[in-house]
Amino acid sequence: MNRIVKRADFLAAAKATRVGNPSFSLQARDRKDDAELRLGLTVTKKVGNAVERNRIRRRLRAAARAVLPQAGKAGFDYVVVARRAALTAGFPELTGGLENTLKQVHKTRR
Repeated sequence: MNRIVKRADFLAAAKATRVGNPSFSLQARDRKDDAELRLGLTVTKKVGNAVERNRIRRRLRAAARAVLPQAGKAGFDYVVVARRAALTAGFPELTGGLENTLKQVHKTRR
């Protein structure tokens, strides 16, 4: 799974489809190509201190590794914007939420 690292790609995903969840918000953009899907994670300073932000980032990255190979589609950029609830949510809750948001994104595809 490739990472999104350029700011322009994050901004493009922010203008695309969004689906919310108590633990995170998912932004998905169809690049209209057949390249491998890409993942970007955003955890702002409003969420907590550095230790908490890194813990949230690790948890969301692990959930994405578990879900995206089956539920994600090639040619898409996915950006996960973390919320504070991701710190205390159970791992099955994170993976289930990610699966549900991916289904909603692909159902309401623009």
